[in-house]
Amino acid sequence: MARCRFSVLNMPELPEVETTRRGLAPYVEGRKVTGVVVRERRLRWPVPDELGQALTGRVIEAIDRRGKYLLLRTEQGRLMMHLGMSGSLRIVPPESQVRKHDHLDLLLEGLPSKDIVLRFHDPRRFGSVHWLAGEESHSLLTGLGPEPLGDQFDGEHLFQKSRGRKVAVKLFIMNAQTVVGVGNIYANEALFLAGIHPERPAGALTRRRYQQLAARIQEVLAGAIEAGGTTLRDFVKEDGSPGYFAQSLAVYGRGGAPCMNCGRRLKEVRLGNRTTVFCTRCQR
Repeated sequence: MARCRFSVLNMPELPEVETTRRGLAPYVEGRKVTGVVVRERRLRWPVPDELGQALTGRVIEAIDRRGKYLLLRTEQGRLMMHLGMSGSLRIVPPESQVRKHDHLDLLLEGLPSKDIVLRFHDPRRFGSVHWLAGEESHSLLTGLGPEPLGDQFDGEHLFQKSRGRKVAVKLFIMNAQTVVGVGNIYANEALFLAGIHPERPAGALTRRRYQQLAARIQEVLAGAIEAGGTTLRDFVKEDGSPGYFAQSLAVYGRGGAPCMNCGRRLKEVRLGNRTTVFCTRCQR
């Protein structure tokens, strides 16, 4: 049986999580959970004691995503998962050897092929697993901003949300209450493409510039999803090959290198304790 493997070393961003969702969907949607094995409950929050009882015998109808959270939907509720800093999800045969840090297994019935296992691996244990019964929501989902590729996100949303804000625009768009899923890599790239200095106060930008920025955010994220995510050292797609979007990054990871537009040396600083790379000539 072909294996499906996803792995990240740094925190997965929205394109990596969406790539994971799309890759897992054909393997798990429509399958019944025949068992749950929890080897380690001590994740970022304890794995619910009732998880096995809640999931066993339930059919996974679909895999959804909200921000960086994966939601495995059943008729009785949803399994909400976050990969944390180092988590990964793999499809493996039931007889596959258990590795250190393989904390959770969902046993799935064969449909029509052999039974498979959805295995959660997380060395740092910063990931999380939650059970949402019925239509129950969760505090981690409350207050999240719109999806960047959804109908509710545009430049007008950013403009209105930014009024009176003195925070740097990069930190503003990375705030999940502003818009979900714009992580560090893609914030750097979108700001460069929009020609906006990352340290500019969010409230100082005009409506027109936010329209440009929203378009660039959507362009960068859509391109990354299409390419299969960013190669964060050992990220791989479902077929085992690496994501190649990192080869087209214009600024992230290129501090000190020449700007692709003007040739000036790119500047690298720490902003909000995150690496920030920009061009002092092209970004204003």
